[in-house]
Amino acid sequence: MLDDRAKLLLKVLVERYIADGQPIGSRTLSRSSGLELSPATIRNVMADLEELGLIASPHTSAGRIPTARGYRLFVDTMLTAQRQALVAPQLPAEQPQKVIANAAHLLSNLSQFVGVVMAPKRSSVFKQIEFVKLSERRVLVIIVAPDGDVQNRVMFTDSELDSSQLIEAANYLNSHYAGLDIEQVRERLRTEVEQLRSQVADLMQAAVNISAEALSPATQEEQVVIAGQSNLLAVSDFSHDMHNLRRAFDLFEQKTQILRLLDFSSQAEGVRIFIGGESHIVPIEELSVVSAPYEVDGQIVGTLGVIGPTRMPYDKMIQIVDITSKLVSNALSHQR
Repeated sequence: MLDDRAKLLLKVLVERYIADGQPIGSRTLSRSSGLELSPATIRNVMADLEELGLIASPHTSAGRIPTARGYRLFVDTMLTAQRQALVAPQLPAEQPQKVIANAAHLLSNLSQFVGVVMAPKRSSVFKQIEFVKLSERRVLVIIVAPDGDVQNRVMFTDSELDSSQLIEAANYLNSHYAGLDIEQVRERLRTEVEQLRSQVADLMQAAVNISAEALSPATQEEQVVIAGQSNLLAVSDFSHDMHNLRRAFDLFEQKTQILRLLDFSSQAEGVRIFIGGESHIVPIEELSVVSAPYEVDGQIVGTLGVIGPTRMPYDKMIQIVDITSKLVSNALSHQR
């Protein structure tokens, strides 16, 4: 579609606009490109790029700015393979929730934009259940998920159970049902616990019910962690446009569209870029999202990314997101 000269001028225009945030004129393009072209020739090339919808001319300026389509072409075909090495701190292999929170802040700190992480989809499978007697009829149920997440719930029993009964119930559940979906466990318990003493059977039924609640899908607040929203206040594209700034903060507060976007991103491997204005996935034209899925033991379980202005240094953001997804994958996979 474009000859080498047009590609180079578009690349220079995008890079200069990302760096300066101002419309780029033909004189700046001539100096920055290193091409010995007359201003008239450059204006003709820019007119062609504008006709193709790759750049646009703000009505108040003779210079040009990239469009969403121009950014897309730049991202897809013009980012150099040689990228400056980025050294990111290691994420500590703590509880999954802490890893997710740390990752969101790391993305925000490295990018100076907004870091978002979709938490791992909570498994409805338990790895281990233990019972601890708290008082006469109060029992602490400890539920360990396959990803190492631990949920604690207090339950009340109809009668007092001794330690041997609690151990018997835990051993039976762990030896017969560990690794099964909690609904499968609930169904099988209805027919398989008749040989056990009724008090222990009742305890197991109650424990499975409370485990189903503990392992239920996360709320929207728990599903996505967002850090660094205030960074947008320092971005001229938003600080000078309160309407778009409010729209962006509404997006972060509601989270529904972010979850939909991150969930969509998890369907493909590697880094993906969504540029505002080119689709309905990013609802604000001035925002772009660079995202990547992360894994636990080879299985994709969530997505993370950076949300920032369309005028962002994409090569750096790609690297930040790619490295952070690997850090999260390593931290979570080492927990088992």
